[in-house]
Amino acid sequence: MNVLPNSIHARDIASVVHPQTNLATHAETGPLVITGTSGTRVRDDNGKEYIESVAGLWCASLGFAVERLAQVAYEQMRTLGYYHTYRQRTNEPSVDLAERLLSIAPVPMSKVLFQCSGSEANDTAIKLCWYYHNAIGKPEKRKIIARRMAYHGSTAAAVSLSGKPDMHADFNLPFEPFLHTEFPHYYRRHEDGESEEEFATRMAGALEALILEEGPETIAGFFAEPVMGAGGAIIPPRSYFEKVQAILEKYEILFVADEVICGFGRTGSMWGSETFDLKPDMISSAKALSAAMQPISALMINDKIYQAMLDQSHKLGPFAHGYTYAGHPVACAVALETLKIYEEMDIVTRVRGISPGFIDTLSAFADHPLVGDVRGVGLLLGMELMGDKASRGPFAPDLKVGARVGANAEKHGLILRVVGDRLVFAPPLIIEADEIAEIAKRLSAALDDTAAELGVN
Repeated sequence: MNVLPNSIHARDIASVVHPQTNLATHAETGPLVITGTSGTRVRDDNGKEYIESVAGLWCASLGFAVERLAQVAYEQMRTLGYYHTYRQRTNEPSVDLAERLLSIAPVPMSKVLFQCSGSEANDTAIKLCWYYHNAIGKPEKRKIIARRMAYHGSTAAAVSLSGKPDMHADFNLPFEPFLHTEFPHYYRRHEDGESEEEFATRMAGALEALILEEGPETIAGFFAEPVMGAGGAIIPPRSYFEKVQAILEKYEILFVADEVICGFGRTGSMWGSETFDLKPDMISSAKALSAAMQPISALMINDKIYQAMLDQSHKLGPFAHGYTYAGHPVACAVALETLKIYEEMDIVTRVRGISPGFIDTLSAFADHPLVGDVRGVGLLLGMELMGDKASRGPFAPDLKVGARVGANAEKHGLILRVVGDRLVFAPPLIIEADEIAEIAKRLSAALDDTAAELGVN
């Protein structure tokens, strides 16, 4: 790309550091500048249209501009544009939203803590795991377990919890109390002849072995996404969570369900916890909570956690945690209106109705010479690129096949989420059948272009 002086591209290179971006490459080529939208599609500064197949960062559930939510934000800004929730202050939108979330929780929950991002919600949950065990007289329970390749956020604690080595490199992370158990990716990691249930038993056994090795008396919590999002949209193998939850209960370990991606209809239920029958002690949510129109997250906690927090307050006084923008009235008002829209749309029924066509259309790519496996649930799907299908042999890393497919897709007007050599699809929940067909058309062209570059027939 030829970057013109004083263009938005040149000004961006000169002034902005981009998350999850190769900074050296960006300094040479500059950004893709998005300037407008129409439903599930976005336009760049040259007027080129793209279908967004992963809702931005999994979050633009209602598309990339929503007039109704804009109006709500405007009206709330005129009435009360900001007030905090520290020191016994409150505002009506935050109370209304908390009540609404508790009313639709997948398991009984007691209270809600608001933050601005999923990272902050999971960071709060980490602190509460420790706070809870100190309150009940078990301060030795400090270690927290997540899965390899899981992603739970970018704060120092949340990224330590995450199991992605690239996000730890040269940041002096992860912190010491965080442990990681096996990556439950059945297609890639099952042994020959091993069923999903057998694989799930082996994964649960690995978790229990880790707990016993470290000492159950030292383990405070376990975090898991119902479907692993940034790990590649990994669907849990059959019976996996049933087996895992039995182990957590056996050793009195708190269970935190990270619903930042899976919440609000994405998996074909209002919560991924309902889809996979999870019974967590805490639930973190964000992204589709406001349809991405405002930065807000919510952590729901059960009564066991809250009662321990009350005990701590009797001992310590104020609950010494919080964020300036927690319970922001504008963000809460927009989130509450988003939940009203979901209810009016009957979002769960809508996702269940369109999901079979979405999964069937993309599953047909399993016959493509570059594709080894396709698995999805609701409007969330992962597609594995594979060098040798018969042996499940991956492409050589230096070929960067996933990145090639992503670049070719962009040429054809399709924005993909690429995780290594895995493609992830999580389109806005308002997507229609004809747009799914268009995604498939553009993806087919991108895969064929990549196959031609690699000399694969």
